[in-house]
Amino acid sequence: MHFSIPETESRSGDSGGSAYVLRKEYGANVLPAFPPKKLFSLTPAEVEQRREQLEKYMQAVRQDPLLGSSETFNSFLRRAQQETQQVPTEEVSLEVLLSNGQKVLVNVLTSDQTEDVLEAVAAKLDLPDDLIGYFSLFLVREKEDGAFSFVRKLQEFELPYVSVTSLRSQEYKIVLRKSYWDSAYDDDVMENRVGLNLLYAQTVSDIERGWILVTKEQHRQLKSLQEKVSKKEFLRLAQTLRHYGYLRFDACVADFPEKDCPVVVSAGNSELSLQLRLPGQQLREGSFRVTRMRCWRVTSSVPLPSGGTSSPGRGRGEVRLELAFEYLMSKDRLQWVTITSPQAIMMSICLQSMVDELMVKKSGGSIRKMLRRRVGGTLRRSDSQQAVKSPPLLESPDATRDSMVKLSSKLSAVSLRGIGSPSTDASASDVHGNFAFEGIGDEDL
Repeated sequence: MHFSIPETESRSGDSGGSAYVLRKEYGANVLPAFPPKKLFSLTPAEVEQRREQLEKYMQAVRQDPLLGSSETFNSFLRRAQQETQQVPTEEVSLEVLLSNGQKVLVNVLTSDQTEDVLEAVAAKLDLPDDLIGYFSLFLVREKEDGAFSFVRKLQEFELPYVSVTSLRSQEYKIVLRKSYWDSAYDDDVMENRVGLNLLYAQTVSDIERGWILVTKEQHRQLKSLQEKVSKKEFLRLAQTLRHYGYLRFDACVADFPEKDCPVVVSAGNSELSLQLRLPGQQLREGSFRVTRMRCWRVTSSVPLPSGGTSSPGRGRGEVRLELAFEYLMSKDRLQWVTITSPQAIMMSICLQSMVDELMVKKSGGSIRKMLRRRVGGTLRRSDSQQAVKSPPLLESPDATRDSMVKLSSKLSAVSLRGIGSPSTDASASDVHGNFAFEGIGDEDL
């Protein structure tokens, strides 16, 4: 894919000049098509359209660690965000929520990127510098019932103030939440009073939302510890619960164990969990380990209107996003599983971050070193983070599904638990290979 910026524009102007440098540095085929820039003033509708295009673009490039670590590329995107929204650089107050709804007000510049805002929040909370890398900022949409629907993790090159205000709706918020998946890292965070309080607040909130699965007896024990304000003991018990530290997505549809199956997807503990209700049965859960995913991809399509054709003047449907991953169902059988969800890109980013974390741990690295640091006025990734490169693209076999086998045999291929009640095919270049699949393996195979 190529930049949709004319050659004449690519050599002039701040963003255009950066685009030219990037094409020269990485090659046109590496970069996704950039939303075209107009020479004249944009109408409000055109500004909104460009904002949406820019947001999708930023989510797409986040899936390529090579681009994500480029300061040239990050600077280019930061300028593009400001230019699109015509936001001058000035000091403003920005509200960031903790998981329990507590508000943290920080003074930042409109041009401050995500790490700058994260550091400002940490300073306001008195969170030590060496623990900042354990947390991230997320853009969420607050539903009518007060629950949060996660839109995306704010990327390094984003300007949080611009991102949240450009949506022009009070229902969009920025939330601070832990950014790692392995609960073993909790020990580092719990050594500090502020870190302990943040973990505790997030866990209490997740339990109240029903994200963490709790039996009546476990709930009674947790309540008792909560009344005693025994936060560490509370967290130790919570760590033993199913879906502790998971991120839950909105209800969506999957083609597993059968087509058009309503599911609720959660990500955590190196797996994707799909909760579903089988006909005449209790709520069930299928777990897909990231170490058994050979590769995955995100595709988008626009459903045609009823009748199958689109006529001039008729509006097209909304873009449908799908996350598809190739899963090792048994020792010699790979199968594609597809999840259709507006949050498909964020699911993909969660998978990549779980793989990154596994590879860092395997290499003996530390999650503390995964935070970008400001050195000499510029940002750089630490050596351990640079070592986590994008896996090589794998040639994926035909994704055509085999004829449907019995439901019971499908379910036996994944880790299945009973729980109480508490598109268009992508090209090979769109497929994300998985180093963890090759390098770590899974003992239960």
